[in-house]
Amino acid sequence: MGKPGLFDLERHFAFYGAYHSNPVNIIIHMLFVWPILFTTLVILYFTPPLFNLPQIGLFPSGLLDHGLVLNIGFVSTVIYSLFYVCLDKKAGSLAALLCFICWVAGSSLARHLGFSLAWKVVLAAQLFCWTGQFIGHGVFEKRAPALLDNLCQALIMAPFFVLLEALQMSFAYEPYPGFHASVKTKVEADIKEWQNKKQKKIS
Repeated sequence: MGKPGLFDLERHFAFYGAYHSNPVNIIIHMLFVWPILFTTLVILYFTPPLFNLPQIGLFPSGLLDHGLVLNIGFVSTVIYSLFYVCLDKKAGSLAALLCFICWVAGSSLARHLGFSLAWKVVLAAQLFCWTGQFIGHGVFEKRAPALLDNLCQALIMAPFFVLLEALQMSFAYEPYPGFHASVKTKVEADIKEWQNKKQKKIS
């Protein structure tokens, strides 16, 4: 059974899925969504720490030269991870692991590049990835991105959505029996409603 309210994965997935039903657009998002998250964490590494903590040996020696930095990038990683786990323990735990890997690797890359080079690399990567996604919507999906209707939900759900899509395609995974069938019904209803509204505007 789905969870109510904020943690209703079925509702979130159906909302995002209604904007990403074209197979090519889905693949484009699978390729570009996580790099967007990764490069965002790269640039957020340069935000100041929220707390000053002593060196914490939670990671292999040399991986984090200055210990655990509790900056905006880290807090964002924690929030995303906890939210995904609350949505679905199994897939959410995998998503949380990937988020922390992105944070650690992004921090390492940011330190290696330095701010003067990192922001240029991040800008180029973000422009490339976002352009690819807008092409996916304009050329293949033929529907505006979800972020134009619900920015917060689209940005937060995007990494988890593409992960669930990948798990479903590769292993037929679903959070609970009947999940994808129920989501498919909701997505089809949403798309039909959108098409009807679009047709009324044209006529």
